[in-house]
Amino acid sequence: MTVTFLGTGTSQGIPIIGSKHPVCLSDNPKDKRLRVSVLVEWENYSYVVDCGPDFRYQMLRANCSKIDGIIFTHEHSDHVAGLDDLRPFYFRQGDIPIYAHKRVLKALQTRYDYFFKTEDKYPGVPTLIENEITNSPFTLGELKIEPINVMHNNLQVFGFRFEDFAYITDAKTIASEEIKKLKDIKVLVINALRITPHVSHFNLEEALNFIELIKPERAYLTHISHLLGFHNEVQQILPKNVYLAYDNLKITL
Repeated sequence: MTVTFLGTGTSQGIPIIGSKHPVCLSDNPKDKRLRVSVLVEWENYSYVVDCGPDFRYQMLRANCSKIDGIIFTHEHSDHVAGLDDLRPFYFRQGDIPIYAHKRVLKALQTRYDYFFKTEDKYPGVPTLIENEITNSPFTLGELKIEPINVMHNNLQVFGFRFEDFAYITDAKTIASEEIKKLKDIKVLVINALRITPHVSHFNLEEALNFIELIKPERAYLTHISHLLGFHNEVQQILPKNVYLAYDNLKITL
């Protein structure tokens, strides 16, 4: 299995438009972060978790010409706003499967109503195959996927376990029964927004405490804001098995 970090930034990305913050002015490519997403590939399968507003460029940058579907964590714009850029995949492949909580599917139907028309549909608009996710395992390409229910302040969000790889973003609290799903995980990706506390995201201390609780072989931090600091400086203070993810990073399991 190969995982590509398509984007590792928070909802505004880094740099933020108009910001003079030193991290936003950094020349280090690792300090430039598109909105958060990963491409997960195994055997002949390719699935993307979330397609935010940077989806088109992310696909071009990753040289990705085929996807088997999109899996959504939740409906916030930094996770869904690239949906219209599925068109090139639709033209080549046909109907595109999507996987999401029923609440998220309803939100997509509202925002992208033209996708779901059954009469007088605009030519070229992708047809999506809707698959509702509940908090129970499902299968993609013969691989068992385990949803992990987390809370983003008061909003339910799904993380996902792909065998030995788990991806959780936008988490603030995780119930004990959901934490059990991460037992013996080898690679954990978890959000760490900034240094100071935040109402709906783990800050760095909370993320590190969670990693210590789970004890994966390796952990990667994502959904990062400029307020976390410079990539190279933050990496130096992290435990030896914890890494700041960065855009275009590829890991193999």
